[in-house]
Amino acid sequence: MRTLQGFVLLCLGVVVGWAAPIWAQSADFVVSQNGHTVGTASCDFKARAGGFESSSMVKVEMQGLDYELSVTERLNTAHHLEHVVLSGVLNGSAVSVVGKPDGANFLLNISANGRSSTARLEAHAGAVFLPDFDPGALQSLMDLAAEQNGRDLWAILPKQAGSVAQVELATYADEQGTLDGKAIAVHHLRAAFGGGSADLFAGPDNELMQAELPQEGFALVRKGFVLTPPKKPIAPAE
Repeated sequence: MRTLQGFVLLCLGVVVGWAAPIWAQSADFVVSQNGHTVGTASCDFKARAGGFESSSMVKVEMQGLDYELSVTERLNTAHHLEHVVLSGVLNGSAVSVVGKPDGANFLLNISANGRSSTARLEAHAGAVFLPDFDPGALQSLMDLAAEQNGRDLWAILPKQAGSVAQVELATYADEQGTLDGKAIAVHHLRAAFGGGSADLFAGPDNELMQAELPQEGFALVRKGFVLTPPKKPIAPAE
């Protein structure tokens, strides 16, 4: 079982020509593995002076993984990351991460398993902080990708001593789905970095609907959304 130190949900994407990103929204999600509900997640975006702020909550309970996460971010008007704070509990151990740009570097302070470390990662304007199962991180990446036409995208990975990896995107044919019973067009993309890949499904306004990590059988599905036909069994929202 991969965890915060070794498993990052690789669900990213963009389609050139999508509608403009949604600057303010909130959404709830179901986390499942192989069709069985294992947790919930939510995200909230709001405008602020000079940019935007976001917050996310994640809770996953399953054999071998008891995981809670809270993330708050501050973004500028171009959706570039200015500051991030993560607080979490992984299998009974507290984890905290604080990150911010620092000149030519991105400064990442990580505290986990009673140890603290500081990393100075190579800075990229198009970088997104990407912890496990975080729908806010995925939405932030899609917003940023729309701003940058899918180019020069990077993921900041809060595992071990921290790292940064370039994101490569592939676009597939649009599909169909329903949101609260209403039919919508669904964009389908695949993202790859760090030797893994994932599928991302987004609505017509670039809003995250579903993210899948086929290698692990995990899915993150917006409540009220159904991909038709589904790629694999998804636990129904409660």
